Amino acid sequence: MKKSRFPLCSQNQTNDDPLVEIWILRILNLLGCQRKFIQSHGFSDDALANFLGLDHWDDSASVDFDQRSALIELKEIYERKEKQFDPHGADNYLRKNINKISKLVGLSDIDEKVLEFSVIISNNRMLDDVADLLGVLSSSKVYFVLSVLLKQPEPAIRNSLMAQSILNLSGLVSIERRGTSCLRGKLNLLSEDFADLMISGDANPVDLLKGIVSPSMPAELSLEDYQHIQPALNILVPYMKNALHVGRSGVNIFLHGIPGSGKTQLVRALSAELKCELFEVASEDVDGDPINGDRRLRAFRAAQSFFSKRTSMLAFDEVEDVFNDGEGFWRKSTAQLRKAWINRMLENNQVPTIWLSNSVRGLDAAFIRRFDMVIELTMPSRKQREKILRLNCGDLLDDQRIARIAESSQLAPAVVAKASSVIHSIQHELGQQDAGAAFERLVTNTMAAQGHAGIGIQSQSVSQEIYDPSFISASHDLGQVAQGLSSSPSARLCLYGPAGTGKTAFGRWLAGQLGLPLLEKRASDLMSMWVGGNEKNIANAFREAREEGALLLIDEIDSFLQDRRDAQRGWEVTMVNEMLTQMESFSGVFIATTNLIKELDQAALRRFDLKVKFDYLQPQSSQKLFIRYCEALKLSQPKAETIKRIADMHLLTPGDFATVARRHRFQVINDPDALVNALTLECAVKEGGKQSIGYY
Repeated sequence: MKKSRFPLCSQNQTNDDPLVEIWILRILNLLGCQRKFIQSHGFSDDALANFLGLDHWDDSASVDFDQRSALIELKEIYERKEKQFDPHGADNYLRKNINKISKLVGLSDIDEKVLEFSVIISNNRMLDDVADLLGVLSSSKVYFVLSVLLKQPEPAIRNSLMAQSILNLSGLVSIERRGTSCLRGKLNLLSEDFADLMISGDANPVDLLKGIVSPSMPAELSLEDYQHIQPALNILVPYMKNALHVGRSGVNIFLHGIPGSGKTQLVRALSAELKCELFEVASEDVDGDPINGDRRLRAFRAAQSFFSKRTSMLAFDEVEDVFNDGEGFWRKSTAQLRKAWINRMLENNQVPTIWLSNSVRGLDAAFIRRFDMVIELTMPSRKQREKILRLNCGDLLDDQRIARIAESSQLAPAVVAKASSVIHSIQHELGQQDAGAAFERLVTNTMAAQGHAGIGIQSQSVSQEIYDPSFISASHDLGQVAQGLSSSPSARLCLYGPAGTGKTAFGRWLAGQLGLPLLEKRASDLMSMWVGGNEKNIANAFREAREEGALLLIDEIDSFLQDRRDAQRGWEVTMVNEMLTQMESFSGVFIATTNLIKELDQAALRRFDLKVKFDYLQPQSSQKLFIRYCEALKLSQPKAETIKRIADMHLLTPGDFATVARRHRFQVINDPDALVNALTLECAVKEGGKQSIGYY
């Protein structure tokens, strides 16, 4: 005789359950598998023969094995067991848990039987082994097999497993409709651990969803940390409160934002504010392996059924796994393959759900319009970043450090909360001063790992200290411009001219004169490798300036306003259009600088209220600025002939002075003549057809 492919099952695999025995006997006797088990030379599985009480035939040395007699005995055993069988069975953990689920989601008697069989065959190796004798099955054959095993009409079995059935919609059991497989392979349970959880103890609904849906962690932030999206919260909070109070169905919120913007923390803070339970649909299993979109949807369906009578919300993170996991034109996403069901779910789900994504890009418009609200979680403004830092770690950081860290536009609330939690746990060991430095280091490292620039060290340079617009050679009186804007701070200015002539420096000075925070963006800050990314970054820059009431300064504006007549790609045109749209709708002070005024789009030039040309220094201004720098660098009083040498330099700019002053930190300039020589070298580069580095 052949040995069993599997050892006898352990006690928790329900081998002692009469159900297992009767199902095995029905497979062998009613579904025609008896001759695969009892062959001419003996049994194909000795363990199964022993289990059924046929062990007296178990004599491999005998030559008197009678297949016909063994088949007759097997039939007699089945008929006897069938008469003795109690369909109600014993009261064990599995039946207790099925009763709980049935009351929770409303299962029918047939649903309960199908669920019971699916759980047991997933745990009982012998039953699974015997079912393999049926061979590979189509979905239609599965319905027939189950109707025979469970003694139920085949149409009732079909209804129990149809697409709109409670078993399927709840995710408890679904039939694999693609291809053929063994019986166990055609019956999909909620999760890999679900069957074990059903038989191993008296479980509550949360326990049964272990590994696929879990209670949320406590919030580390509050809604006060999200005041930069306060207009959205003013709608979201009362809407969710009302939905929970009246039991409103079909409540779905789509929340998107770049990684690290604090989406998960926002949902947890919202749950705390509403005083309701929050459950999160897992994207990874207990081993850390990703859970595919189909299984995540089934987990979501189960959670909707299990928690429909509780005051709770669901968070479904990483929705790309469901809505955008296709492969372009070649393969549809999980959601698109189940489009009708997804649409119905978004209209009828009982538990309010917040769907989280890094981007709305790629989401089918048919899905988007079914969400009650679509909210973009942007990065907080500088003022809000300062407030978040003070709320979470004001005891760790002094005002100077808070101001410096808050300058980072990519600083997310979640990063602050995590770093604050770490440092507060070891604050006594670090001490006050070291704790602040450690916090800053953690934040910097996290931001660097996310691909963002670190926290810069702000220092007041010599050039900033002595900046005076009266030295600048400009086509308009810069002092009068500042005075006019002080009474009406709304303008679009284009500053153009050679590099280093003081355009950016004027923007910074003007912000100080007007008492406005400065939001400075370079081309590298706004350019994106993704389609639509440039337009989004431009819109975000204007939005941030609007929220902070800041003067917006964009350097190298020619990168975004090139003449559309020369455009070779569609995105070049849409980028210019976006910049023009944002300029027109911005009511604050906007300054754009460029070295290449002739390359700007003509329509863009018309939209600037004032275009100011910055040029090389006039001799008198060069001399005054030279004397100022001699004083700032603590050099001796320059001689008259030295000052005259400065007046003869026709390509000198404030940027040249700034460059030489920075060089002084590592290559000391000892006297005024050495300063003149350094400036002469800077001009010589431009004489050769090149231009100096831009003025800070």
